Amino acid sequence: MDKKKFVFIITQSYDRPDLVAGAFQLATNMKAFDAEVDFFLMDNGALLGKKGFAETLTYQKKDEFSPLHQLMKTLIEDFDCKFYICASCVKHYELDKAELIKNASIKPGSYLGEMLMERQGLTF
Repeated sequence: MDKKKFVFIITQSYDRPDLVAGAFQLATNMKAFDAEVDFFLMDNGALLGKKGFAETLTYQKKDEFSPLHQLMKTLIEDFDCKFYICASCVKHYELDKAELIKNASIKPGSYLGEMLMERQGLTF
């Protein structure tokens, strides 16, 4: 059976950290079943590409999910997931002046289109 491939399109961050945590938890579970999983960060979700940003996010109900930054660390360090940051969002969120997280790279929207030709997209 072919390995399943997914791209998680993350469009939220500080406004919906619980939604992002749910997406990261789902991705972690899917990686445990050997799916290929990477991320495309856009809109204010692009801020997650900034080193240290995820550590600033908390949810109202703290016991529902693991801390966002820990989920992200697991995805990067244990599963080697890639985080692609939308090139159009870089200047808007001043990411061109920031240090990026490990495994992050800046890609145009056309790269997301390419990925979606080969993978199933999940938007959060």
